[in-house]
Amino acid sequence: MKTIFEKSNGVDGINLTDEKIDTSFLDSSLIRDEKIGLPQLGELDVMRHYKELSDRNFCIEKGFYPLGSCTMKYNPKVNEFLAGLENFANLHPLASDSDCQGALELMYKLQQALKVLTGMDAVTLQPSAGAHGELTGMMIIKKYFETKGDLRKKVIIPDSAHGTNPASAKMCGFDIVEIKSNEKGQVDIEALKAVLDKDVAAIMMTNPNTLGLFEENVLEISRLMHENGSLLYYDGANFNAIMGYTNPRLMGFDVVHLNLHKTMATPHGGGGPGAGPVCVTEDLKEFLPAPLIDFDGEKYFRNYNLKHSIGAVKAFYGNFGVLVKAYAYILMMGKNLKNASENAVLNANYLKEKLKKYYDLPYDEPCMHEFVLSGEKQKHENGVSTLNIAKALMDENTHPPTVYFPLIVHEAIMIEPTESETKEKMDEFVDIMIKIAKEAEVNPEKLISAPHTTPVKRVDETLAARHPDLKFQG
Repeated sequence: MKTIFEKSNGVDGINLTDEKIDTSFLDSSLIRDEKIGLPQLGELDVMRHYKELSDRNFCIEKGFYPLGSCTMKYNPKVNEFLAGLENFANLHPLASDSDCQGALELMYKLQQALKVLTGMDAVTLQPSAGAHGELTGMMIIKKYFETKGDLRKKVIIPDSAHGTNPASAKMCGFDIVEIKSNEKGQVDIEALKAVLDKDVAAIMMTNPNTLGLFEENVLEISRLMHENGSLLYYDGANFNAIMGYTNPRLMGFDVVHLNLHKTMATPHGGGGPGAGPVCVTEDLKEFLPAPLIDFDGEKYFRNYNLKHSIGAVKAFYGNFGVLVKAYAYILMMGKNLKNASENAVLNANYLKEKLKKYYDLPYDEPCMHEFVLSGEKQKHENGVSTLNIAKALMDENTHPPTVYFPLIVHEAIMIEPTESETKEKMDEFVDIMIKIAKEAEVNPEKLISAPHTTPVKRVDETLAARHPDLKFQG
């Protein structure tokens, strides 16, 4: 496919005016004396070019997206419509409380819903992503101990935790203490006891963890931490597995972040932005970012009166459009929210049982919403790596799962089907994975050279990540 520069034919699209612009008021050094070099095409050709580009992009509307840990579930289009309503989309972020009662009411009711779901006592909607929520939570924990005059320096992080956890704690000045998993892929209680001392501020846990396994000893972990005067931080990235069945409060957690762009079906990343609300127990409410959204029985208002607030962590009040979509999803699902978790867990276990005969399964335990296979067998016997398997999936109109994570599984293939997919799609994915496993035995070179049908074939991924080529050289 040619670039738009190569397609340029000198044809003007739309000229906004025929008048010559007087630039005499500008310093001559600011005036360009040569053509800018932008492509020139008619409007229809421009539209066709970008439509062709968009058709090459993979998305949930085109095929299966089993990206482990990221919960790439379908985003209902009605939510986009609601977020685009004029009085939401055009509301100025500096409007007074009296002029935005509807928006404040929506945010207040979303806070109340998240309190019910997590079991927590107070919520901030400010953080703009999961990792941003993590950072906010760790800032709250740090200030909590500072106000007590107890300057604890350590945060315990299991080796099955999400990759951003150590960074979030480290950015708040904590030292990271990693503990290994036991033979079941869960937190090793004895390893925890060995590092637990009065300098430990908190433990950061994901439950179910990054292996997709529920931490059976979470209540014992909670008891040990609280007896030590330490707090428990809940990474809510995998909340889609337990929503409606249990909650972090019942497990003994003190601080929780939720990824609305995962659990509540709002867009990720460039399709977002995201949202990562933080929920806390009553003891930590005064440390939340100001303002909170409150209700006095008559009007909704932004409450800045928090004695120990860590301060704002986001301009204005978070990513409001995302909050609208999340609230719409909660209202639409209603009491059936727990069905999302139920079906996500069912789909994951179905795939796990179907595929474990063809790929290594390091932890053969009932999983939650995701599970981790290993391509170690294919690599050892046929020279086909997990990366090769991922590339081969691209030839089958399927987005590759997360690969090489978590690090505690060699040649990891991390699969999360979500609740959005049907049994027919599950069976189709199983057939594709079995086909690839058999291809590895009889024709490994085909997989090693994959993908064959995509617009871009093999690239130097390290070079592409570190030195992206973003400029057209004519």
